[in-house]
Amino acid sequence: MGAGSVGAQEGRGTTRRVRVRVPAKINPFLSVRGRRADGYHDVVTVLQTVSLHDELEVLAPVTDAAAHPSTRRDVLLALEVLDGAAAPDPDLGPVGTVPVGPMGGLAGEDNLAVRAARALLDELAIPGGAFASDLGGRPDAVTRLRLTKRIPIAAGMAGGSADAAAALVALDRVWGAELGRDRLQALAARLGADVPFCVVGGTALATGTGTVTTQVLAGGRFHWVVGIDEAPLSTAEVYAARDELGPSDDVGPDRVLRALRAGDVDLLGDALHNDLEVAALQLRPALVEGREALLAAGAVAAIVSGSGPTLLGLARDADDAHAIAARLTSGFARVEVVHSPAGGPELLASS
Repeated sequence: MGAGSVGAQEGRGTTRRVRVRVPAKINPFLSVRGRRADGYHDVVTVLQTVSLHDELEVLAPVTDAAAHPSTRRDVLLALEVLDGAAAPDPDLGPVGTVPVGPMGGLAGEDNLAVRAARALLDELAIPGGAFASDLGGRPDAVTRLRLTKRIPIAAGMAGGSADAAAALVALDRVWGAELGRDRLQALAARLGADVPFCVVGGTALATGTGTVTTQVLAGGRFHWVVGIDEAPLSTAEVYAARDELGPSDDVGPDRVLRALRAGDVDLLGDALHNDLEVAALQLRPALVEGREALLAAGAVAAIVSGSGPTLLGLARDADDAHAIAARLTSGFARVEVVHSPAGGPELLASS
């Protein structure tokens, strides 16, 4: 996790405020090894975080800062989701950014950040977890989550998983739980395949359903042009289409891991692999043109990110990435220039 500070007044009857910035992820390598009896798929995948972030702000009432979380009374949850796609990232302003659409539909009880909050409440034996549609009635019992989205939705970049990880990290801090990374990752595994990785970030090799992760060495910084489609693509539909294609090639992650370790752009471009790409292209044929547009603009290689529909163009350096993005005059709803790896969730100071 990134280091940071938390602005707060702690004591009886006060409010604690925490902000967490959490990065998206990409899969330079993804191999689907088969469908399990429980309906999930075994995979071998290499994961990296990239410098495209969501931000989660949490405000929680603190009735007694010295009390153990389990002694707290019933906790209510409220969620507000904002569209941050039009606001420049403080680190790397986006290229040709436009809003991705209304965020209101993400602010319900099924949002992964809310599910993460409830999972943490259960873990800490704190009663509550009911969803408050407004702050009326019992405002002193409401923990408020304010999520600003820049990671595209249902786009193969773990936007929901990143938000769940941000909620676990922020609420662990704001509720004074101090569970530690290992327990947070174990809790994250119950929420989704990418959530344990998003709790830590960096570069990792994941196996099983994607929840068993091992951090690996990345010796350089890589630069990417991210082409974002405005229409989401269902992960379940992509996996179902992949199942219909039959067994995948027995390709291993060694070449990608070697390229990441050496910081070798050419080797990485040649080794990029995604077993879901053919299925994603089949479901969204326009992605073929998008991939060709990235290559024509000068990308070393181009690949579908995860289950798509986001496309990744690998560039030689930051200047090259910006030049490629500038040449993309059409074909994408939004284009971002990012680098990897980008660390993990970062605790930020709050006003």
